Amino acid sequence: MSSFATTPAARLRGLRPDWLNNPQVWRTEVLAGLVVALALVPEAISFSIIAGVDPAVGLFASFTMAVVISVVGGRRAMISAATGAVALVIAPLNREHGFGYLVAAVILAGVFQVALGALGVARLMRFVPRSVMVGFVNSLAILIFMAQVPEMTDVPWPVYPLIGGGLALMVFFPKVTTVIPAPLVSIVVLTVITVAAGIAVPTVGDKGDLPSSLPVPGLPDVPFTLDTLATIAPYALAMALVGLMESLMTAKLVDDITDTHSSKTRESVGQGVANIVTGFFGGMGGCAMIGQTMINVKVSGARTRLSTFLAGAFLMVLCIVFGPVVSGIPMAALVAVMVMVSVATFDWHSIAPKTLKRMPAGEITVMVVTVACVVATHNLAIGVVVGSITAMVVFAKRVARLAEVTAVIDPDGSTVVYRVTGELFFASSNDLVGRFGYATDPDKVVIDLSAAHIWDASSVAALDAIETKYAQRGKKVEITGLNQHSAELHKTLSGELAGSH
Repeated sequence: MSSFATTPAARLRGLRPDWLNNPQVWRTEVLAGLVVALALVPEAISFSIIAGVDPAVGLFASFTMAVVISVVGGRRAMISAATGAVALVIAPLNREHGFGYLVAAVILAGVFQVALGALGVARLMRFVPRSVMVGFVNSLAILIFMAQVPEMTDVPWPVYPLIGGGLALMVFFPKVTTVIPAPLVSIVVLTVITVAAGIAVPTVGDKGDLPSSLPVPGLPDVPFTLDTLATIAPYALAMALVGLMESLMTAKLVDDITDTHSSKTRESVGQGVANIVTGFFGGMGGCAMIGQTMINVKVSGARTRLSTFLAGAFLMVLCIVFGPVVSGIPMAALVAVMVMVSVATFDWHSIAPKTLKRMPAGEITVMVVTVACVVATHNLAIGVVVGSITAMVVFAKRVARLAEVTAVIDPDGSTVVYRVTGELFFASSNDLVGRFGYATDPDKVVIDLSAAHIWDASSVAALDAIETKYAQRGKKVEITGLNQHSAELHKTLSGELAGSH
């Protein structure tokens, strides 16, 4: 009887999210969401300026992106909002054609992301090597710091002690207690000091006016024609690719930090849905926001969807209800938070002398190339693509050297056996043709591939070329030891690649 009575309650508990059953988790998530919301305000306004739109457009985008992705996204505790990368992509469209076209491009970018997610674009993440990931992390830390430099130049002198005080609070306050996130304490304390002492320093309000009402859904103000589609499609596709790249890389980073797995396919589709909703609400679109995600996950310790949802909800509450208070927050407080985030994000172990001594030169090169590209272009997606291509070239060179050819002549001198060891593909097979003694070898030649693997048409073409050179001298070649995959590829392509070698 008692078990029957407790079963419904037990079932209800099982259906609840973890944070509903744990007050400590609830507190962590709520406070993390508040800190992220405060940090989102100046960032969203800055990105609106980059895109050439009203500050409210960036703030609305951050609100809708965070709220929607908290439900449909694949990575818990990750923050999505208006970002600089997306702003840079769509700024020319807004400048040349107007705001209506920008909104239409955001909606179309969302459609592209849903389609790419359904097609399995997230699987491409497996081809991003660790050295590129380390370069990605280090470059985003550098970008976060560089974004704060303008806030520390040509400013009143009190800004510097305020930033120093904020950093000190975030370093030492966690030693007293971790109940309240140190960044939140730092923001509150520095705001109280500047307001109480009447210190004149740049504030959040100096970035732009905050919205006073919630966004209203509507259709973009553009003619629904093929010309419009042709105009917005290139920008929408670029935004979709950049947004997915940053979001998936950030999701992978959060996976590593939290030791948990996330659905990259769901995240890809979720980003698309969030952008579609954001476009219909007149926002500028966005993607995963790395700096704010680090505040949420690494600094504040958030782990659930609640923090992501509350970051968006608190953002609108702060703007609409507490606008005058938020406008009075000194930029120095938020700069201190972001500087702390950049220091915490950077992988210091990767540049330690011990690590650099042990690391292969190719790996270091890939990491440096990734960082250099990102810092030069201010585009994380470009850095990841160039870094991955560099890693593939380094890998191809390394593997190409592993292909070896050894020759053994039978005691009676009638046959020579060439034993090929390693991976045969375009890089290694190019040198293969020159490793045989066509003029001096006996009439029968055996090429033993039992310790090799044929990967591509270049390798088959190289083997055909070897056979042709021997045939021109009246010598017969026998290829043996092919594994199933190599045998099938050789059978399909051999003799069909004339002129390709």
